[in-house]
Amino acid sequence: MDATKQALLDRIEADRDMLIDFFSKFVQAKSPNPPGDTREAVAHITGFLDARALPYRIIDPRREFPNVVGTFEGARPGRHLVLNGHIDVFPAGEHETWTHGGPWSGAIADGKVWGRGSADMKCGTSASIFTFMYLHALRDRLNGRLTLTAVSDEETFGPWGARYLIEHHPEAHGDCCLNGEPSSPYSIRFGEKGPLWVEFTVKTQGAHGAYTHATESASKIGARLIADLERIAELDTPAPGNVGPLLERVAATTDRAQGAGAAGIVQKVTVNIGVIRAGLKVNMIPSECVIEADFRLPMGVDKDRVLTEVERIVAGYPQVRWSVINHSPPAWCDPEHEMVGIIQANVRALRGFEPQPTASLGGTDARLWRYIDVPAYVYGPFPAGMGSGDEHVPVEDFLHVVRTHVLSAYDYLSR
Repeated sequence: MDATKQALLDRIEADRDMLIDFFSKFVQAKSPNPPGDTREAVAHITGFLDARALPYRIIDPRREFPNVVGTFEGARPGRHLVLNGHIDVFPAGEHETWTHGGPWSGAIADGKVWGRGSADMKCGTSASIFTFMYLHALRDRLNGRLTLTAVSDEETFGPWGARYLIEHHPEAHGDCCLNGEPSSPYSIRFGEKGPLWVEFTVKTQGAHGAYTHATESASKIGARLIADLERIAELDTPAPGNVGPLLERVAATTDRAQGAGAAGIVQKVTVNIGVIRAGLKVNMIPSECVIEADFRLPMGVDKDRVLTEVERIVAGYPQVRWSVINHSPPAWCDPEHEMVGIIQANVRALRGFEPQPTASLGGTDARLWRYIDVPAYVYGPFPAGMGSGDEHVPVEDFLHVVRTHVLSAYDYLSR
């Protein structure tokens, strides 16, 4: 490892307590979405940047959803790397179980940092902020430009966050994007499935619960419809180009990162019935049933193919109307890009193993860069407890993500 990279690692180790303290207090700064107000957490970030005289500005198309954007130039012309992370997190439920002080404790215990958003994704966003800080001190040795985008509103698909920046601030586009969403130290995500959310409404006359001869039941029709919709998961959906063989080779890594069985569905349409609303009272036949279905589209599959199947199925249900309520296409980029090799080499040097390129079942803001043909890669911690009680990140995994992002950004901008 060259002297500059070793000096970076030495500084990270010297700053160990400061980095962990920042991460812990970042988790304590509540930013659940909904409602999405991130100003407390943004104040934590900007206070850190101000104390170190680091350049940034606030872009806030909505006052309660500010985005922190910083950029600096290296000593020579070169490529533009964008660091992206989000500030908002899932809300905390009343019935979640927390071992260490509740969802906003940011507790440091048992070698882990605990709390809502620790994995998704205040660990990764902290890594982006620290990468920006460490490389700013080395800017006279870098080529090109480094931009930090710490955004609000990712959990609701980014209309006031990353999507707003992509649409209105092309200086945030860059030549490559590095993101620290939860993925696992063993995987580098180059693509992700796309959500297609469809609402179905069943209407019937309804009646007294004893008069089953008088009307159809909207809830029973809905149940049959759900069973038919499950057949969409049987569609043949081969992966595009070189992606299929790669996904087969890294199946064990996909399962390790996202749980046993993930490799079996990463290139399949999946069907989740997330919401069912029907009935007013147990002894009434429901006159309405509303179903919200979450179809996840694998790489290479567009929404029209799935909606054609939806139309075919609903044609057998004259009582049903449906509409699309949300959609983001699947997104992917080159799994053999230079950045993949850079991350692999650094992890090999740091930890002795080589993370494998794979695809994500869930969505990230990285897709927005891929939509404009900017390759974007995700390397972050395990998604331990993500969206549930006892969400946490081991301290050593957090520091590993920081080291990997710092060294990889340095490699990209110093070549």
